[in-house]
Amino acid sequence: MTLPVKPSVPQVSLAALFRRFIGFGLLAWGGPVAQIGLLRRELVEQEHWISSERFNRTLAVYQALPGPEAHELCVYFGYLARGRIGGLLAGLGFMLPGLILMMGLSWFYVNIGIISPFALAFFAGAQAAVVALIVRAVHRIGAHALTDRWLGIISLLAAVATVVGVHFAVVLLMAGVTYFLISRRVAPVALAVLVATGVLTVMVALSGSGPSITAPDPGSAERAPAGSEAPVALLASGLKAGLLTFGGAYTAIPFLEADAVERDWMTSRTFLDGVALSGILPAPFIIFATFVGYVAGGPVGGLAITAGVFGPAFAFTLVGHRQLEQLVENRSIHALLDGITAGVVGLIAATAVLLMPVAVRSAFGAAIFAVALASQYLWRSGRTGAAAVLGSGMVAVSLYSAFGFAP
Repeated sequence: MTLPVKPSVPQVSLAALFRRFIGFGLLAWGGPVAQIGLLRRELVEQEHWISSERFNRTLAVYQALPGPEAHELCVYFGYLARGRIGGLLAGLGFMLPGLILMMGLSWFYVNIGIISPFALAFFAGAQAAVVALIVRAVHRIGAHALTDRWLGIISLLAAVATVVGVHFAVVLLMAGVTYFLISRRVAPVALAVLVATGVLTVMVALSGSGPSITAPDPGSAERAPAGSEAPVALLASGLKAGLLTFGGAYTAIPFLEADAVERDWMTSRTFLDGVALSGILPAPFIIFATFVGYVAGGPVGGLAITAGVFGPAFAFTLVGHRQLEQLVENRSIHALLDGITAGVVGLIAATAVLLMPVAVRSAFGAAIFAVALASQYLWRSGRTGAAAVLGSGMVAVSLYSAFGFAP
């Protein structure tokens, strides 16, 4: 009879800890599910740093909080090994490979430009796949978050309100308060909040002040010049996204896309290029924020927005993980968080709707989108996202070679 191994965090030097998590960062392909699976397999199942039960409980805490869960788990394991400095080094090590790669690709995108027609075709196909990944994320996150009809209604209303131009802060506030009131069985007040949200949505729609996204010329080969946006503004944008990414990195897309496009940092198409690049790198998916910051404000802007996005993920563990575990156990705030999460699902759905005409501009583009979306349902590997982006880009290049146009 084999006795169970007692969990024990190994004694490692700070340098060894940093190298170990850089290694994890180099293998961080396939999105958060694959990254979390890698950490579980090596640190829990093989090396027994903590028990499986403790890992599940810790993961549940981070899933209830904003921020990229895989990165937060790295900070957590580093904290267990060497305290706060260990958590800081583990988190930096995990994100460093992707950060360096994205900074390099952003430099190339800004200074060299995507001027080859084959490169333009590749990005056109990759953009269609990115929207497919966003649509799949709406379904995947919604399946877990929208657990009753009220949450579904709140999510749908949030999507409509966002499409017509209601500010996301209003949408999320209304979503959280409404479901909190419903959970407390204060139905008349909750209904009043829903009606007020509907009236506001109609007023914004009639005013014509909603978002307007126009797809640029598909044949355009202009280089995207680096902007001069102040690092403070980019840091604030990153903090906003980092504090509102409930449910995974995809939930950061609507917040960063709104800032990037509405503040004229870049076009929607350029934003999609950054998301596509993120999907094929070994990195937390939210590393596309670095691209946004680089295009908007150069290298300093890229680092500023990255610091903003990842700052909360570091702080939750390094400052107050124990207190946050206790907070998440407080059932009185669960309904508020559930309502906000439903609102975020609506925001992601609205983003997919608004980006669709930018990324899918022809019958071939629609076909690429459909195949990429189908692949996310047919294959459950953590690498299907990267494969869909790369494959779609290569198909688009083939179409250009054969017929002389991109999708």
